[in-house]
Amino acid sequence: MTSLTTTTGPTGDGPLVVNEVVGVPGGIGAVARAARADALDAWLRGLFPARAGIALVAVGGLGRRQCAPYGDLDLVLLHAGVPGIDELAASLWYPIWDAGLRLDHSVRTVPEALSVAQDDVKVALGLLDARHVAGDPDLADQLARTAADHWRRTAVRQLPGLREITAARWETHGELAFLLEGDLKEAAGGLRDVGILRAIATAGVTDALRPAVHAAHRRLLDTRDALHQQVGRRVDRLVAQERDGVAALLGLRAADAGGVIGDGDALLRRVAGDARTVSHALDDAWRAADRLRAGRHRTTGGRPPRRPVARDVVEQDGELVLARAAIGARPDPSLSLRVAAAAATTRLPIARATCEWLAAYCPPLPAPWPPAARAAFVTLLGAGPGLVPAWETCDRYGLVDGWLPEWTRLRSLPQHNPVHRFTLDRHLVQAAYEASRHTRDVDRPDLLLLGAFLHDVGKGLPGDHSTVGAPLAEAVATRIGLPEDEAALIARLVRLHLLLPDVATRRDLSDPKTVAGVAERVGDTTTLDLLHGLVRADAAATGPAAWSDWKGRLVAELVARVRTALDTGVVPAPPAPDPALVAGPLPVVHLGEDRVSVAAADRRGLLATVAGCLALHRLEVISADAATVDNRALVQCRVQPRYGLAPDPIALRADLRRAVGGDVSVTQRLRGRALAARGQGAAPRVVWHREAATDAVLLELRAADAAGLLYRVACALDEAGAQVRAARISTLGGDVVDAFYLVGGWPPDADRARIEAAVLAAV
Repeated sequence: MTSLTTTTGPTGDGPLVVNEVVGVPGGIGAVARAARADALDAWLRGLFPARAGIALVAVGGLGRRQCAPYGDLDLVLLHAGVPGIDELAASLWYPIWDAGLRLDHSVRTVPEALSVAQDDVKVALGLLDARHVAGDPDLADQLARTAADHWRRTAVRQLPGLREITAARWETHGELAFLLEGDLKEAAGGLRDVGILRAIATAGVTDALRPAVHAAHRRLLDTRDALHQQVGRRVDRLVAQERDGVAALLGLRAADAGGVIGDGDALLRRVAGDARTVSHALDDAWRAADRLRAGRHRTTGGRPPRRPVARDVVEQDGELVLARAAIGARPDPSLSLRVAAAAATTRLPIARATCEWLAAYCPPLPAPWPPAARAAFVTLLGAGPGLVPAWETCDRYGLVDGWLPEWTRLRSLPQHNPVHRFTLDRHLVQAAYEASRHTRDVDRPDLLLLGAFLHDVGKGLPGDHSTVGAPLAEAVATRIGLPEDEAALIARLVRLHLLLPDVATRRDLSDPKTVAGVAERVGDTTTLDLLHGLVRADAAATGPAAWSDWKGRLVAELVARVRTALDTGVVPAPPAPDPALVAGPLPVVHLGEDRVSVAAADRRGLLATVAGCLALHRLEVISADAATVDNRALVQCRVQPRYGLAPDPIALRADLRRAVGGDVSVTQRLRGRALAARGQGAAPRVVWHREAATDAVLLELRAADAAGLLYRVACALDEAGAQVRAARISTLGGDVVDAFYLVGGWPPDADRARIEAAVLAAV
């Protein structure tokens, strides 16, 4: 394989990657892509044998003259039935492979190529890019003309299959506009979708390739060029660690986005905008194809029927348009919101002409909004599955900026947290959608929807986003027209939207002080129910890693205990120990679906022993409680399999009984295994909380997650003389926040320093 060298490009596009044999230039931009196509064409012509009746045809990126620095070659060797074609093909393909180039190839006659295209829509699309490179130009031209003519004649029939394939690809790769690490080619709105738009335009279905799409396509190609150059190989996924480098190669700076975000974030926002342009154009194209296929215009008088669906809104040809009376009269400021609400509730798209008319002629909303606008906005947020597409359409035409000036700052803003799958704007819309599933659980469903939609409005600004976002959310609620007390409640929901999950996963729910503290901050059961609904909506909109059954149970348990405190004024008493643990011969080991309970003779270090044994069997400890009753040491843990597979219960029970009984062999085995896996990342940190518990001091460890971490820390605390009565483990992506309740009062400075040093050394 030939080595690659780096030199300077003649067009000032930065470094060029040059293959010593092929002479293919690197660089970024249309000029560099054309230069790569010219170099590859010239090299391939030099390899091509001089023989009648054959032609070399490029498809894919080379066919379009849009070659990426590390792209593949897609070639078709056409022939007119000449003998020895297999040997000819081998003489062409092997030099290409020897040059280190990736090759997708086929050998066919024109009828064979067209036959395959008739059965495979992907091949049919590929042949639309067919371009003569070498050999018989008439043969290549025959293929290109016949393939294009065949596509125009059969496209309406083949588009449903193409749409099904496209939907499956989107399901796999997601939406480029909203992903933090999207695939520039395969994700919805990416380069692959531009090819589909080109095919639909070739079929004459609609003018799919509008100037905005051409511009978005060019920028996406530039981004892929820069990504290849940055990584030094073929790659289409724009991962976080490459964004700043790609932005630098593109000359994109944070100042281009107002100076409020980093270079990589500015790039991500630009990619999101381009992907939205492509996706929206493709949605329009699919609808045009549907209308053409269904023949909806073949109605009496040639005019499609109109069906009223809401005030000033009618359905025509499968799209929502304005009623004639609405166009003739002076527009109502709430009209755009009412159209959006109708689209979301009926799940029908808004016609492009209607969106353009609303953007041009709908007057701005006054402050506060009129009741009709506020009602339409709540209806839109609560529409369920229809919300996201309706909101996206309105956002593409600038209608959302007219409703909410804050949206410009939030649009396409990345969230630098591994549990988040969406950009901030999509996360907020998704949260409102998820909140619509819980509206029947609360007294004020409208406030739940608004709270979910505004809960992260403070992100992207300096400071804690919950604190910063509360007054911003209150201002939006006031402008929307909510009364003062309801706007203040929205602010409280935003300020406290992390309270329930943080406390449920990091604090001892049986401690009366925990429950009393939450009840004091929440204030009433109406707010409590709204927060509970908001927590579930936020987690579902964040991604799979943000929620689990055990987390849901912890939050529900906390809500139930706080509700009792708010209803009765009495904090619930801690639950009594399991009677089976405080009677009978020792040791006692009980295994449940997600619980492990152990009772043994009272001694120090039992929590560490149990935690280590669980780590040995690949069980993660979510929470742990330790107590002493009648000279018995009790340890109760909530657990989940670390890798999704439950351990052998017989082996686990046997190891636990031996370990808590003092079997040294088990202790040595678990110590060796657990100590072998340590976390990586930023330096760990210890935070002390003085008034967080009734009878204990809270030590909070923030560190990288690792197998056996609880065991190591519990051992360190035991050796430092600290007695742990409870532990709570909260995993956030690759990090953990582990809370340890240390029995006794506030330790002196020297003791705290000693304990802290022991914990950090164990991490």
